Amino acid sequence: MAVPEHQGDARAGVHGDVGARMRRFRKERGLTLRGLAAASGLSIGFLSQVERGISAIGLTALNGVAAALGRSVGDFFGEEPRQEEPQAPQPPGHFTLTRAQAGATEYISGQQTYRMLSARGRNLVLEPLLVRIAPGGRREDAYGHPGEEFAFVLEGELIYEVDGVEHRLYPGDSVHLRSAVPHSMYNDTDRVTTVVSVVTPRLF
Repeated sequence: MAVPEHQGDARAGVHGDVGARMRRFRKERGLTLRGLAAASGLSIGFLSQVERGISAIGLTALNGVAAALGRSVGDFFGEEPRQEEPQAPQPPGHFTLTRAQAGATEYISGQQTYRMLSARGRNLVLEPLLVRIAPGGRREDAYGHPGEEFAFVLEGELIYEVDGVEHRLYPGDSVHLRSAVPHSMYNDTDRVTTVVSVVTPRLF
């Protein structure tokens, strides 16, 4: 289905906030755009567009920026520290269980909404996400980062570029790659695309 106009406005505001925080954190570190580009592996032009709210940045690319700036990904969304309940037992490091009725955390960056699919586990490395990609918006630069990435299309269509080659994915299609290979995804249709994505390392 098409994204209502007011939702598009909300998305623009959120990714603009991400860009504004990026600029502030960069200046606090005394880095130029050129320095941040060298440290993160992203282009100066793309980072400039993100800071000005013109382009959105995906979570994996934002993770590289966060590492270069000595920040967590959550810092770019104004995430408040979570208060642990004193009576709550500490979950084992090797296991988490997430119930459907539990309120899931969501992050919005530009055209993409990320829903966290599992609770945090101290010794777990996978980051499972439900990603909704709205149509339109500017296309991200292809980007490589450490780890692996898997995407399975539930609804809609998706262009997934891997190492300079575009692949159109339909419902039931998937892609699995070493994330060091430059890659990007883009929704060029007029409907929302929904994807189950699993990446390493964890982003939050």
